[in-house]
Amino acid sequence: MVTRAPALHRAHSTAETESPPTTAETLMAQVALGDENAFAALYDMLAGPILGITTRVLRNRSLAEEVTQEVLLEIWRTATRFSAHRGSVMTWAMTVAHRRAIDRVRSVQAAADRDDRAEQLELRQPYDEVLETTLETLDRERVRRALAGLTDLQRQSIQLAYYRGYSYPEVAELLGTPLSTIKTRMRDGLIRLRDALGVLA
Repeated sequence: MVTRAPALHRAHSTAETESPPTTAETLMAQVALGDENAFAALYDMLAGPILGITTRVLRNRSLAEEVTQEVLLEIWRTATRFSAHRGSVMTWAMTVAHRRAIDRVRSVQAAADRDDRAEQLELRQPYDEVLETTLETLDRERVRRALAGLTDLQRQSIQLAYYRGYSYPEVAELLGTPLSTIKTRMRDGLIRLRDALGVLA
């Protein structure tokens, strides 16, 4: 589950009481300049609505959380491409989330169809065909290389959530780490992944 970063919010609480409410559009402009604090605030603003739409489409909490993180990573990576003339940040984020969720539904269905055909033909593959196919795609390969640049703790938590399908509470239990720490680690890992992927692009 995606949550806010308490430390960041405490650090800005005084400033927020002295300034007008910050809009998603203002934050996006700052994120486009690489402002990590702005991304933390935008993350808090968008994570809940994004998780809501991915959950409605996927009907699977674990998959919805994974897709939500992918959407937030995409927003961080593509912030410079956002144009306010095309609509609000929230509308854009919801569009990206809906598209990603639909793509995942199609991917899951395609995998199920492949499995059905394999069973009908009595094929016995010595490897997980779905995982093999996924890891061969360019985006996944770049992400895997980028993961090598993370700390051990960040890499372990992201690998458990993305590649082994564990939920956040399960990751926290497996690593013996508080759930709040896991959530913060995942968000910080997204920031580092974005920077690494930008270098690899």
